[in-house]
Amino acid sequence: MERIEKLKQYLAASPTDNFLQHALALEYIKIGDDNEAQKLFENILERDPKYVGTYYHLAKLLERVGKNEQAIQWYEKGMSAAKEAGDQHSYNELQAAYEDLVY
Repeated sequence: MERIEKLKQYLAASPTDNFLQHALALEYIKIGDDNEAQKLFENILERDPKYVGTYYHLAKLLERVGKNEQAIQWYEKGMSAAKEAGDQHSYNELQAAYEDLVY
C-alpha cells in the first residue's frame, strides 16, 4: 500500500503522467484490484493511444478476468498502435498474446 500512496502523491502533482498511471495500475493488479487497474489503463489509452505498452497489460487483465472479446479488441488496437509507432518488439508481444487467446 505504501507504493500506491506514493504513486498517488506523485499523480496529484502530475495527474496526466502516463508512466505514473501505468505504474499505479500495475500496483493495483498486485493487490487484486483489477477494476481500478482497468480504469487507469483505459484512461491512459483514451488520452494517449500511442502509449503502446499499456495495451498488453490491459488486454492481459481482461483476458485473466474472462473478458476475452474485449481483450481481443485491445490486442488488435495495440498491434495497430505498435505498427504505427514502428515498435516491432511490442507488436510481436501483442501478436503472440493475441494468437494464444484466439487460436
